[in-house]
Amino acid sequence: MFFAVVPAFNEERNIGRVVRDLFQHGCERVIVVDDGSTDQTAATAGDAGAVVLRHLINRGQGAALETGDRFALASGAEAVVHFDADGQFNPADIALARELMREKDLDVVLGSRFLDRRSQIPFLKRRLILPVGRLVNYFFTGLLLSDAHNGFRLLTKNALAKIKITQDGMAHNSEIVAQIKKYGLKYAECPVEVTYVEYGQGLTGGLKIIRDLFLAKFLK
Repeated sequence: MFFAVVPAFNEERNIGRVVRDLFQHGCERVIVVDDGSTDQTAATAGDAGAVVLRHLINRGQGAALETGDRFALASGAEAVVHFDADGQFNPADIALARELMREKDLDVVLGSRFLDRRSQIPFLKRRLILPVGRLVNYFFTGLLLSDAHNGFRLLTKNALAKIKITQDGMAHNSEIVAQIKKYGLKYAECPVEVTYVEYGQGLTGGLKIIRDLFLAKFLK
């Protein structure tokens, strides 16, 4: 079965549409991990047909993905797509990613905003934050990607069984990439469209990611 894992925090305005779109684009089961929301995210996701798992407190996107991944693997998932709850991804890209995974017999497909021109990336993010992020990601993972911090990814059950997310926050992106290299998993990037609703991590968020990665690497 093909699952979607969707971490969500206070996304009652968007989560229903996202869940319905995922079903319409080939996901047989949608798992929404409500990461301590204080609004109606869980109820709205459930009404749209999702399986809803709940964290009592807001732990972070990495923790929510790990909860969803473990549940998907235990529930018989053959593959999962990680998908954001805010509606910034285009669900039509799932089909292309699945086709690429099948054709090249991949373990992981990573989304990239830079492999086509559909994504209107804010200037500072395009010219400063993301290029620096690529270099930081390479330092910590050994893999040079065109888009180091993209939340769209497909993983087979083989990849799910090996990759364990310990970074509760946004540093999980680099942690996943590092484990792709560590376990010799076959991967490729594919183009995805991102529509920006809000600015995103910004400089402060980027510095927090670097801090978390340094702590994990040097203070084990």
